[in-house]
Amino acid sequence: MSDETGTPDTPAGSAGDGPRPEPLRFFGTSWVNHDDGYGARRAGVAVGSLAAAAVSCLILRFAFDGIQIAGTGSFVSVLIVAMFAICSALAFRNTWEGFGKRHDPQRQASLRGLLAIGFVGSLLAYFFRSLTEAPGEKLHREEYEKACEEYARRTTRRTGNPSKKKRRR
Repeated sequence: MSDETGTPDTPAGSAGDGPRPEPLRFFGTSWVNHDDGYGARRAGVAVGSLAAAAVSCLILRFAFDGIQIAGTGSFVSVLIVAMFAICSALAFRNTWEGFGKRHDPQRQASLRGLLAIGFVGSLLAYFFRSLTEAPGEKLHREEYEKACEEYARRTTRRTGNPSKKKRRR
């Protein structure tokens, strides 16, 4: 262990036992073999994300009622509804694509405000993905299997001595 950062001195997968799977939020590494209550965790994530989206919509409704009471006019009301709808759609799409490929960190940083406004879309994307798999499982599984294949290729030993190989004439 490094004293300064508290991280292991060797990076993940560089130990003699092969690559290690990257843990997923709420699932740890149970996504690899679908053990340790994987099904129950997926059901819990689906119910939790849908409940969070429903509560979020209720809170947004109260906020919208407050704007209506303030008497700001129909133009402002339409702008607010359009803003949340568009931002939620973009956040849904961005979150859904993030389950299949890694995002560019600079692009994510520039979209942070938009994604915060469209948080309902992100919650719904999480809900829909958790109906079929752990959110992000496909991406992590592809990366893990590739790392395992590369590790196996690096560690397999050749048979025979290459210098004694018969030469063709």
